[in-house]
Amino acid sequence: MAEAERIIGTPETPDADRDGQDRTGLDRADAQVAEAAAEAPRGKRRVAVLFAVAVVAYALDLISKMIVVAELEHHEPIEIVGDWLRFEAIRNAGAAFGFGEAFTVIFTVIAAAVIVVIVRLARKLYSLPWAIALGLLLGGALGNLTDRIFRSPGVFRGAVVDFIAPKGFAVFNLADSAIVCGGILIVLLSFRGLDPDGTVHKD
Repeated sequence: MAEAERIIGTPETPDADRDGQDRTGLDRADAQVAEAAAEAPRGKRRVAVLFAVAVVAYALDLISKMIVVAELEHHEPIEIVGDWLRFEAIRNAGAAFGFGEAFTVIFTVIAAAVIVVIVRLARKLYSLPWAIALGLLLGGALGNLTDRIFRSPGVFRGAVVDFIAPKGFAVFNLADSAIVCGGILIVLLSFRGLDPDGTVHKD
């Protein structure tokens, strides 16, 4: 009898194993689907942070330049901290901090390319610090790109409005500050091994 039960029960064992494996596979698939569903809202929030930071940075830069052009251009500089810091309106045809004035069109193209790359990267963004850093870069790039498109002497050759003039340093604007802060934050995040998708890698 025991032999008969063993013979009869033997064929059922592989089916049971397959059922167990199928259930394990389904459980893993369900877990992956649940994880993806949980990640989607988090990714959308990070994208929202990116664009919110970009909008704030862009708006502050745009408003400050409008005030400078209306109230400070063609007037004497305003001393803020003695001769260590003053506001002085200048038109800059070069890159940030006045470098490379002979390559205005090239800098315009680079700024446009940076904006496109950031927007594309936003689809894979799951890190809050990266969202802030990229938002600063995006807002700053948009601020200076707006000047290059709409200000004289012409489209893609427009001069950027700079006005923050520390003693012994180049004159810059809020867009330049946002770009530099965003770049520094990206370098720090890279040193820490944090990727835009939220994963941490170790070299």
